[in-house]
Amino acid sequence: MAHKHLAPPVLILFDWHGTLVNTHDAMYLAIEDMLPQLEELDLVKHLLSDEQAQTEDDAKLVRYIRIFRHLHPQVLAERRISRTDIFDALFGDNEAAQMVAHHAYNKAYREHFGDVSPFQKGIYDYLMCLKNLGIKLGIMTNRNREFLSHELSIVDNGKWQNLFDISLCGNEARRYKPAPDGIEQIAAHFSIPVDTSIWYVGDSVTDMMTAKQSNVTSIFYNGALWNTDWFQRMFPAGKRSQSKPDAIVDDFEHLLDTIELARKQTFNRPPKLPPRHPPPVREEPDWHPAIANLTPPKIILFDWHATLVDTLDAMYHAVDDMLKELNTMGLLQELSTAEQCKSPEDANLVSYVRENLTLHPRIKLDRKISRTDIFEVLFGDNEGAKSVAHQGFTKHYRNHFGTALPFEPKVRLVLEALRILGPTLGVITNRDREFFIQELQTVENGTWTALFDIDICGDDTVKRKPHTDQIIKAAEKLDYTLGPDVWYVGDSTTDVIAAKRAKITSVFFNGAQWDQPWLNKIFPGSQRFPYKPDVVVNDFSEFWAMTLACINKQNREAYKYNAANTG
Repeated sequence: MAHKHLAPPVLILFDWHGTLVNTHDAMYLAIEDMLPQLEELDLVKHLLSDEQAQTEDDAKLVRYIRIFRHLHPQVLAERRISRTDIFDALFGDNEAAQMVAHHAYNKAYREHFGDVSPFQKGIYDYLMCLKNLGIKLGIMTNRNREFLSHELSIVDNGKWQNLFDISLCGNEARRYKPAPDGIEQIAAHFSIPVDTSIWYVGDSVTDMMTAKQSNVTSIFYNGALWNTDWFQRMFPAGKRSQSKPDAIVDDFEHLLDTIELARKQTFNRPPKLPPRHPPPVREEPDWHPAIANLTPPKIILFDWHATLVDTLDAMYHAVDDMLKELNTMGLLQELSTAEQCKSPEDANLVSYVRENLTLHPRIKLDRKISRTDIFEVLFGDNEGAKSVAHQGFTKHYRNHFGTALPFEPKVRLVLEALRILGPTLGVITNRDREFFIQELQTVENGTWTALFDIDICGDDTVKRKPHTDQIIKAAEKLDYTLGPDVWYVGDSTTDVIAAKRAKITSVFFNGAQWDQPWLNKIFPGSQRFPYKPDVVVNDFSEFWAMTLACINKQNREAYKYNAANTG
């Protein structure tokens, strides 16, 4: 998108990362190091709610980070969103929280920075072309000076150092972007007005907000090659629409086209380069084909933790406390051998626990594996060891539990809608009853207590999941025969095993957003590990759509049958 009526540029300011250069590896590593610190930085309470988020994309990003303290796997796979946009989505206009986050990021970035390359081949020649036109060039970035100076000195073997008339970094501006201070400071340096003759070229929504707040020309450098739908989502009606860019350019060739239109004259340009291509698409689990083969549910049983609610903080604290006592509990010698493990990853987990009596830091950072799955990996089929481990966990969980949050903001609405549709709803959890009852009463001020017709906890039966005892007890209490019209929805391999052993429908709730290759690894379908879910859903909107489609399909078939037999 190029506009014919842009003011010719006197000064062009560029964002640094994602516009002029690629420092993705260091940037994402630093963000991934910083996000697990949200709790100790006292930033969790400042994360925006779903209602405060500017877009649904922002809401999903914040929701995932709040639960897992990591970037969503799709964000990491696509590598398209900037650090500044991430912080803007997390904290909005809270400048104090933004400042704390930026400082923590800078500390983490020191451990990773140094690898930098031109974002697009031939950028040096394009910048020289602009310089030869008499246009002043500058850099305005939220990056700290120590990082920019080093990266500028090494990119293209140092050729860029004399290209720019000015550079201003995040620690030198009065406020970080999206505040307009940096542009105002640069304009004052050149004694020029802050108006549309200044162009700001950047790759993020935050850059466009910065330009609009300064009343300069905003040029979105579409380095990530976002499509039209993305721009419509990012700049919807309302506050964000005011930040809609004046022009969108996919590369520097397109930027020169835009400048020619503004100046109403052509000029000598570098040789044209081949167009760029979008990044590969992440391989998402495909749940849709399974709909045709699923039996519509009469009973839907849900796992509790990491399916309906988030209790991750308390759970991981309690698991780690318990592991410190493996030796005194007599469990150290009961740990699985490498030969007994399902995968090399499982063997590595056991090996680390055996040597360190704690979970590997990566496990605690990822926050994606349940307590029950951890115990399954550590002790395999050793029921006695698992029973002792669950007892140890329970002892320590008393020191940490108390807060349970909906895993997604609209879980209760989905549960209420399911009750209207007709299926009986229940909870099957390995959590002990004392904890489950208290957590159930705290979720959304106790509004969940009437949602379930039955609940079976870990200490209600002799054996816990992955055994079928809890599912069988639920069926007995409901006086219902188990079959494919009973669904069990859970987030762990343990949940899948329990459902398949009970010969009911297994719905794997992929809240951790594993991709398809990883799902193939944890559900190999081998002779030794045969159990695979009947279907995978990534969130409750998918689960609702799938359930509705199954029930509607059943109703349509019943209507056709009745029509055929009464006609």
